[in-house]
Amino acid sequence: AFIATVFHYPVHIQNALTRQPEAGFILEPSFWRIAFEPFLGLLLYFNRAFYAIGEFTMVLVWSLAIFFIYSLIFYFRKDSTVLKNRFLLNQLFNLVLLVGIWFSLFVLIIFIDLPNDRMVNKTSDWVLVTTHSHTEFSHDGLISEEGLLKWHQRNGFDAFFITDHSNHGATLKFVNACKGKEQEGEPVVFCGEEFSGSNHMSLLGLKSDFITRGQPDSAVIALARADGAAILVNHWFDGERKTLEHYQNLGVDGFEIENTATDKRYNREVYQRIRTFCESNHLIMNGGLDFHGYGSACTLWNAFNIPEWKSLSYDEKLDAITRIIKARDQSKLKVLLLNDRSYYDKKALFFSPLKTLFNYFRTLGFFQVLSWVCWIFLFAFLKSLSAKSTKKYSCQQVAASFGVLASLFLISLGLVYFGRIQHVAEFTKMYPEYGRLLLLAGFPFLVFSGTLAYFKIFKRYDNF
Repeated sequence: AFIATVFHYPVHIQNALTRQPEAGFILEPSFWRIAFEPFLGLLLYFNRAFYAIGEFTMVLVWSLAIFFIYSLIFYFRKDSTVLKNRFLLNQLFNLVLLVGIWFSLFVLIIFIDLPNDRMVNKTSDWVLVTTHSHTEFSHDGLISEEGLLKWHQRNGFDAFFITDHSNHGATLKFVNACKGKEQEGEPVVFCGEEFSGSNHMSLLGLKSDFITRGQPDSAVIALARADGAAILVNHWFDGERKTLEHYQNLGVDGFEIENTATDKRYNREVYQRIRTFCESNHLIMNGGLDFHGYGSACTLWNAFNIPEWKSLSYDEKLDAITRIIKARDQSKLKVLLLNDRSYYDKKALFFSPLKTLFNYFRTLGFFQVLSWVCWIFLFAFLKSLSAKSTKKYSCQQVAASFGVLASLFLISLGLVYFGRIQHVAEFTKMYPEYGRLLLLAGFPFLVFSGTLAYFKIFKRYDNF
């Protein structure tokens, strides 16, 4: 409460180009997040970190450092060699539990769609659109088309393009099946493709099926233009395979200025190069959400200025979006970013868990602080009940129980992924890859933590 009051950092929506708060767009914490703030809120904040994977890895490093320091201190406090050996054996078991539970939390943060804060669009003329997203019909996708639609609905989008890698036949079928049948509040889905040539390019607004795999950039752009598509270069900053001028000469409409699929902040000098080039050559800049069914929670939206959106037909909506991109009219396209922490780079990533934890508390509102208070009192009450009870549970028994739950979670998710393979066997490689990884990690961890729980809880043998 002290940090949230004295050092408060207001969460807001920021314009990626002006770097100023954008009026008319606000983010509201979901009910479930507030209700379980100490758990969901903290995990969500780590998920939305600028370098989420690197920072959560540092959480493990800090946890191991504290664990080893604790172990050394208490090892030398033991009076006899027998007690010291027993303590080391216990700590060895606890070390496996620590790493296993951390890995399960890592999988939870990356692969499970946590209840993100809700985007509220209070404007009348701006609509929120994704121009870059993937399903299981991409080689690196982990979400169905129906799941992607529901995900965009939960995150406040009015429309989105599916841009699977090097194919759009399945997308066309899905788009045609949804066309004109949208329910109230449901986003409109459009067909696109991410062509992986010399670089990745989004072909937006495709209406017919054609083959792009193995063709040169110029041929694909010609086919896409003939089909009425707008064309944007995606995450050019990831590799810089060809010059910015190369793609300008090919006739693209613009470049992604931000992309939140991996690290949310790439080198700002490169950012400035792209921006300066686009502004000098009348090219449009957009944001790439690049969602694959895993990874970052939603922190980016493209806002298009399209008055009377709800009254337009499906084709008119598609035409309005692609026309703004083709006209390269930046005044009608805003790139919106969630801003819930100050900018930082990777130089001091080792200290990022401490900074992230401090920054998390800075962003809390009244009801989120209240949630923390309620949970603290609840645990204090349960502890007082436990103190009066004749049946005691040690920290090691609780840790073993969490290990069992964590392993069951890994196994369940692995089985879910294997269950999806038959539907998209010739497309995504992620289901068998991650399904196998989760099962290989989950089953041994279940045997280990289950055995530990049996001896510690049922046999009450704490030195096992």
